[in-house]
Amino acid sequence: MSGIAIGRLSEERKAWRKDHPFGFVARPTKNIDGTLNLLNWDCVIPGKKGTLWEGGFYKMKMNFKDDYPSSPPKCKFEPALFHPNIYPSGTVCLSLLDEDKDWRPAITIKQILLGIQELLNEPNIKDPAQAEAYTFFCQNRLEYDKRIKEQAKAMALQK
Repeated sequence: MSGIAIGRLSEERKAWRKDHPFGFVARPTKNIDGTLNLLNWDCVIPGKKGTLWEGGFYKMKMNFKDDYPSSPPKCKFEPALFHPNIYPSGTVCLSLLDEDKDWRPAITIKQILLGIQELLNEPNIKDPAQAEAYTFFCQNRLEYDKRIKEQAKAMALQK
């Protein structure tokens, strides 16, 4: 394991524990021996108030590589969400998480989670990752909105 990645993630964890947005969860997983695995985090992103996503709590894994923060973490919703910018596998498609686009080593876990929360309600239709959700978003907004509301309701029960 890279000392730089572990050091940075330790600092991120301390900062998160002191100050994080209401309703969000971000914590390292535990290894079999009970020690923290700072390279793998369990997260929950709440649906933003006043949006179709409100009321849902969306579970996501955040996996960091040894070269973090040079490279961004991989963020994956489990279960996968119905959304134009989330691959059927659950992986989030967001320029902020792409080292060839907007990723910068100074971006924090808090900024990533807030960015993903924003993306949920404001899909980037120029960079689709899921054909079905993209098609509904562009061609049948009523059905798209209905599916998002149903998803939020289902995710409210899983918290």
